[in-house]
Amino acid sequence: MTTVYDFQVKKPNGDIKPLKDYAGQPLIIVNTASKCGLTPQFKGLQELYEKYKDSGLEILGFPCDQFNNQEFENIEETTEFCQVNYGVSFPIFAKVDVNGDNADPLFVFLKEQKKGLLSKNIKWNFTKFLVDRNGNIVDRYAPTTEPGKIEDDLKKLL
Repeated sequence: MTTVYDFQVKKPNGDIKPLKDYAGQPLIIVNTASKCGLTPQFKGLQELYEKYKDSGLEILGFPCDQFNNQEFENIEETTEFCQVNYGVSFPIFAKVDVNGDNADPLFVFLKEQKKGLLSKNIKWNFTKFLVDRNGNIVDRYAPTTEPGKIEDDLKKLL
């Protein structure tokens, strides 16, 4: 059976990162944007990360520019923005498409495993997927779901 750990993703510098490197850790995978009304969620994600990283949590951020061009063109600007404005210390990867013909294979898989309310497509920035220690998708959260609202579900996986 396929799990999240069967995928590889690109780091901002273009290097490949196998997700199997995170085997045994609960994950929150989220498509992000730097210029979105929901961008302040970086603060809540960072708070969860700081609170639970020593228990194994990893948060994987994937910048996406598919929703009203709300991401910087240059990935260096994106990572700097996240670090300077929100103190983000969890990994931010290369920019991806989450929908359409060029959707990153990881996000195709995530959407197949946990469909949204009306369709499988991701409707906006900050759609969050909670993944257990075995690489299985446990839940999908709407863009408007604040990261703190995931905490109880996350604690069950730690």
